[in-house]
Amino acid sequence: MVRIFAVLHVLSVVIMIFALCLLFPLAWSFALGDAAQTAYDEAIVLTAFAGALLWLMTRKQRRELQPRDGFLLVALVWTVLPAFATLPLMFYLPQLSFTNAYFETVSGLTTSGATVLTGLDALPPSINIWRTFLVWVGGMGVIVLAVAVLPLLGVGGSQIYKAETPGPMKDTKLTPRIAETAKGLWLVYFMITIACILSYRLAGMTWLDAMMHAFSTMGLGGFSSHDASYAYWNSPAIEAVSIYFMLLAGMNFGTHFLAWRRWSFGPYARDPEARLYLLVVGVSVLGVAYYLLANQTYTNFWTALRYAAFNVVSIATTTGFSNTDFNLWPIFAPVWMLFLCSFASCSGSTGGGIKMIRARLMASQAVREMTRIIHPRAVVPVKLGDVPVENNIIFAVLAFILMYNGAVIAMTMLLAASGLDIITAFSAVIACINNTGPGLGQVGPATTYAGLNAFQIWICTAAMLLGRLELFTLLVVFTPGFWRK
Repeated sequence: MVRIFAVLHVLSVVIMIFALCLLFPLAWSFALGDAAQTAYDEAIVLTAFAGALLWLMTRKQRRELQPRDGFLLVALVWTVLPAFATLPLMFYLPQLSFTNAYFETVSGLTTSGATVLTGLDALPPSINIWRTFLVWVGGMGVIVLAVAVLPLLGVGGSQIYKAETPGPMKDTKLTPRIAETAKGLWLVYFMITIACILSYRLAGMTWLDAMMHAFSTMGLGGFSSHDASYAYWNSPAIEAVSIYFMLLAGMNFGTHFLAWRRWSFGPYARDPEARLYLLVVGVSVLGVAYYLLANQTYTNFWTALRYAAFNVVSIATTTGFSNTDFNLWPIFAPVWMLFLCSFASCSGSTGGGIKMIRARLMASQAVREMTRIIHPRAVVPVKLGDVPVENNIIFAVLAFILMYNGAVIAMTMLLAASGLDIITAFSAVIACINNTGPGLGQVGPATTYAGLNAFQIWICTAAMLLGRLELFTLLVVFTPGFWRK
């Protein structure tokens, strides 16, 4: 119990920091006069009060967190903060149920982009700002942000950062101090976001739309302020800007950080994922474009390339923007896109899925096993670049892939048993566990998740949380061994 109170004490600080985040949409609400100020006032008071009360109740339990405490804190943060994030939505939209509101905010903080809301164009701008701001904050991880602040309060952050950071190479440090690493990552994230806002504005968006869509683009979250998403503008220039920054956000931010720090493109060349990531996405864009042309979905190659490039990059990077209803394309194209979202984005990016580095390791392991069948005595190490990968990492990745596939099958069966057709059920699980957003069937890019019942919504919510925390970080908290001394 002492350990739990120590974790709750840190959680109280994170909740109070999160209350400050609500000041951002509140300021915009005042500036734009969109009549949503009361919703934010009440949300800020309740969130800050809850955080302060929890802090007072646990203030005598402060101590250094142990590694397993980091996992518990991460699980609590990613399940508790969305509940507070629902408050502005529920106060302004009283007809919105808690189930749907929680789904919406989990979708934002996990950078999934799945939505249950319609009539986005008619919503107060500050509501859409809050939704997209959640994506931006969740993109790099609320915990990573807190790691830069908590050391000031006497709480070490290394074990928390390891629990939150995506990818199998969690022990790699970019700087000697974890707080400096977190600050450096956020600085690079912020700078690229500013560049994205300016680029969208130059391409033809308003300043407000440019800011909101830059938040969604950099977080790879896919929330938009328009029901039609990017079809609202029908602008190749805006789509080109989006493609460029989605590709950037799909790369490892550690690589961006090192390139910025050294003023060199060398880190990109040495990144074991970057080249394969760009190659897979690039070949897929061309392949889907020729496929759409061959099936006469579009009669002009450049038109086919435009729509293929935007939607393939959007889904492959787990963003979820769309400029057309790709649900109407010949079935191979959208299914291939959903396959890409399962692994294309890089570890350390704001994307979801199993990550390119794990896919590459599994491919190398498969080649090694086939080589061993032919040459039983051969010693064939699995390498990333020129660096051999230890077997314990290979075993961890194998376990992760097993858990990932098991989770997809189990949740697909639950959705199918609840009455969804198999295409909708499977694509919804894939889209949610990979934090992508739109799927196929009833949850395609032209529709929302509002047609699902409460049970189905909670399954999809669980899938988003599992995907964002890469399964083990969340599931380990539910094991008996975790709670033993």
